Amino acid sequence: MDSALSSELRLPFAGPPELGEPIEVAPGILWLRLALPYALNHVNLYLFEDGPGWALLDTGIADEPTREIWQRVLADKLGGKPITKLVLTHFHPDHVGMAGWLSERFGMPLYMSQSEYLMSRLLQSGAEATSPAQGAFYRAGGLAEERVAQVLTKGHSYLKRTTGLQPSYTRLIAGERLELGGRSWRIFTGGGHAIEQVMLWCEADRLFLSADQVLARISPNVSVNPMQPQGDPLGLYLQSLNELREAVDGEALVLPCHNLPFYGLHDRARQLEAHHHHRCDLIAAACRTDAKSCAEIVPVIFDRPLFDPHQLSFAVGEAQAHLNYMLRQGTLAVEPDPGHVLRYSTV
Repeated sequence: MDSALSSELRLPFAGPPELGEPIEVAPGILWLRLALPYALNHVNLYLFEDGPGWALLDTGIADEPTREIWQRVLADKLGGKPITKLVLTHFHPDHVGMAGWLSERFGMPLYMSQSEYLMSRLLQSGAEATSPAQGAFYRAGGLAEERVAQVLTKGHSYLKRTTGLQPSYTRLIAGERLELGGRSWRIFTGGGHAIEQVMLWCEADRLFLSADQVLARISPNVSVNPMQPQGDPLGLYLQSLNELREAVDGEALVLPCHNLPFYGLHDRARQLEAHHHHRCDLIAAACRTDAKSCAEIVPVIFDRPLFDPHQLSFAVGEAQAHLNYMLRQGTLAVEPDPGHVLRYSTV
């Protein structure tokens, strides 16, 4: 979701590489950009010179354009060397979508945090998509039945754009280290955007692979999952930003999975915190005069129409994340109305 780029951030690259044309972003590290069929129209992947081949961070979504680009990249852009390791930062399909296809081709080991691996396997099984909790979540949020149906079908269709995960993996654990491309990386994990998203920090070269947790131009979507309707992903996200400020050098080169690489991690973390606290202030003001549902809060924090079911599902989840955070902070109260829609009022 939108969040302005600060003039305090420094961008070492004026623009991104052409789609499917990897460029060197740091010694021994290639930056590869692939297209996405959404408002957020791209994802950044990173390849690391790793002995006889290339280690890869994330894969892109599973669709025919991505498959065609990967075929060209593997044939012409990597010196004929194979993919030797696969690191997946989190379960979203734009990051894991082509994992099965690549694994069938190269049989390389897979590295992932436990929660992200298990969530990905669950979603790819299709079981969660048919759960009654999905519809109940959006109805309690105040969405009209027509919009609920759209979100549960078209809005969640992106979750199917994967090629599977191999049945075994190596678990990445926060605080431990991963050897990748001749460098030693400290493993961080953070909640909010995902459950246990992996980030990697190389102190020696001041390189930080931030995945989707810290981006230069947008704030990552921080949403409540219908599986855990009372969860507090925003609280977890703000906690993660604070931990990163304390542990990662503010002058590190940040290599994110969307937007451009940048310098200014600490400044950007503070901006993202301020962005979410501003949304909380807007919600508190809106709920002061009369109680509102989650659906009625969506236009309070998003200043554009959300006709796309994919974007609407993200917006409802993010609005609910702010409501749940404020409930935990004691600044909102909630009661169901006669139609069982939850309505929130400022305390």
